[in-house]
Amino acid sequence: MPRYRLILEYDGGPFVGWQRQENGPSIQAALEEAIAKFSGARVTVTGAGRTDAGVHALGQVAHFDLEKDFAPEKVRDALNHFLRPRPVVVLEAARAPDDFHARFAATGRHYLFRILNRRAPPALDARKVWHLSVALDAEAMHAAAQCLLGTHDFTTFRAAECQARSPVKTLDRLEVFRRGEEIHVEASARSFLHHQVRSFVGSLKLVGEGRWTARDLKAALQARDRSACGPVSPPDGLYLVKVDY
Repeated sequence: MPRYRLILEYDGGPFVGWQRQENGPSIQAALEEAIAKFSGARVTVTGAGRTDAGVHALGQVAHFDLEKDFAPEKVRDALNHFLRPRPVVVLEAARAPDDFHARFAATGRHYLFRILNRRAPPALDARKVWHLSVALDAEAMHAAAQCLLGTHDFTTFRAAECQARSPVKTLDRLEVFRRGEEIHVEASARSFLHHQVRSFVGSLKLVGEGRWTARDLKAALQARDRSACGPVSPPDGLYLVKVDY
């Protein structure tokens, strides 16, 4: 039974998230419906990251099995045909080893958060960025962010409904820098807690505004208390960029 590996790009705005749910359309369900239309098979598609409602992807990875053997190029093109007009695209399709698992085999996940930091709101990038009109100090945000690197109990930056067994994670990279009118936050780790990146960004916003210092951010981390977190950012500016194996 061939196993296929997909690399996906999608706009998370119209979806309730990656995971199939009864309360609205999901990316997982859209893919499974497209597979059924071209192959006649009902399968389960497994993703590397269960992105939330409104979160986008530039390089989500997923896998599924089919009884019939198709050329990967045909899988890619057929899925893109049946996914239209939904904003989900298969960038690549390839055969994968039988033991490949999109979620459990991943060794690293890379996220980008885009903040549009200008007075005027976005027109072309509406729902693709977090618009903040108050000027932010990206250098101060980056300097403060470095206290979050390494292995910590990230309870403060973990959603109450997070299903991870432990709040302890290792954060490998957290960079904040200005690129024109945007501030980018890039985060890398083997895995993340639910809302962890959005919680980081919301707290770093307070640093950028001058309302928090690096010491305040470190104190929030050490509190290991969800109530110590800054306001969680909206999902609009968050992208799953790449998954490592």
